[in-house]
Amino acid sequence: MSERPIHFYFRGEIRQVGGLSPARTVLQYLREDVHATGTKEGCAEGDCGACTVVLGEAVDGQLQLRAVNACIQFLPTLDGKALFTVEDLGNQSGLGLTGLLHPVQQALIDTHGSQCGFCTPGFAMSLFALYENNADCPGREAVCDALSGNLCRCTGYRPIVDAVPVAYAQPRVAVDRPAVLAALATMATLPPLDYRAAGQRFLAPRSLDELAAARLAAPQARLLAGSTDVGLWVTKQLRDLGDLIHLGAVAELKLIRHDADGLTIGAGASLTDAFAALGAIEPAWDELARRFASTPVRNAGTLGGNVANGSPIGDSMPGLIAMGAHVVLRKGDAVRSLPLEDFYLAYQKTALEPGEFLQAIHIPPQPAERLFRTWKVSKREDQDISAVCGAFALDLTDGMLRGARIAFGGMAATPLRARATESFLLDKPWSADTVDAAAAILANEYTPLSDMRASGTYRSRIAAGLLRRLWLEQAGTAPARLGDLEELV
Repeated sequence: MSERPIHFYFRGEIRQVGGLSPARTVLQYLREDVHATGTKEGCAEGDCGACTVVLGEAVDGQLQLRAVNACIQFLPTLDGKALFTVEDLGNQSGLGLTGLLHPVQQALIDTHGSQCGFCTPGFAMSLFALYENNADCPGREAVCDALSGNLCRCTGYRPIVDAVPVAYAQPRVAVDRPAVLAALATMATLPPLDYRAAGQRFLAPRSLDELAAARLAAPQARLLAGSTDVGLWVTKQLRDLGDLIHLGAVAELKLIRHDADGLTIGAGASLTDAFAALGAIEPAWDELARRFASTPVRNAGTLGGNVANGSPIGDSMPGLIAMGAHVVLRKGDAVRSLPLEDFYLAYQKTALEPGEFLQAIHIPPQPAERLFRTWKVSKREDQDISAVCGAFALDLTDGMLRGARIAFGGMAATPLRARATESFLLDKPWSADTVDAAAAILANEYTPLSDMRASGTYRSRIAAGLLRRLWLEQAGTAPARLGDLEELV
């Protein structure tokens, strides 16, 4: 790879940036280098949404616009993309207006959707992405989901949500998509990014073969996907990341394929796209997908990153394990497959060898009679880390349990199957008595720790309660809220 600066489309032109640290965030660049201070810094960890910007990429010949958190995105990850900030809404770079407010900005004014105004730019950008991606006014639930990553401490959410139909009632304004796509096409002709500054190297290979070669050549380099976790290592822990190999430019890693062999999700597919694919084959994923972090985090983060991170509270893993998922690992030209539950060796330690990387997650075809559910239990409905995340895949034939896969996060040092409970359930009738007996086993199968999110006793009780919830749901008497589970144990 030949060394070159970062290129991205910004304010109506292709910008080139060099000499800045590869670990410099997009937010730092905007506020400190180009003095675009409309984008605010709040939490610097992707939680509050004050720093929300919108990124544009070419996907299947169309312009895809998605909101992300600028505070945890590293500057080189902008390479080959388009960047929109709150100033663009007023200055109308590529929006076809001159000196006028964007409809979402005007609507926020008209509905009194801003008091202190600190969070307002982030809300405006999330609403801008929603507006661009929906020709017709979305429903209130969709609006709330789009704003799940934006926190407001003084205005209150009602007037902000109310601004959306007001924005849609105004004359339509849209990004000049052909102009942006033309710029993206121009940048796509550049060689893969090899960026060096501040004693660090940032490589962004564009094919699996290039990635495999780069990984073998630099096994000590940090792999970077959506930086929704790694970004905090810089902003909160002030860690030196060393050299970085970015996965976001490898188109093959983003492929999602559903065929007779099952569902294969590339490790670089965004959580947004991955959850959509999982929900298409099993609608029980939809609730977890909505509650997994926030829209900007799901837009940037990847399923492969969540899996490879190895956190015991990664919410995707219990459901994937319950569905029998395998991880596809590659080292050079060698490819191997491993059951996901065997991928985790100890706390945040995986079976990845030096020079190896996660290429894809494969979910085999699911039996037609399979009963699948996955639930997350946390203190908040939105934007919270799990105390417990459980998943159940039960194979029923004529009322008998012929197969059971049960997995939990938050109950041990790794995501872990409940094998004793699974064994007990085999060849038992699917009945209240069976569930009661299995729940008693499940309540004692793990030895969870106590921390700020939940006590170990609570975690054990809630795990058993989730199994009872599954039975009650099937019996038509499920509790209305997860909080009601305490009454079931």
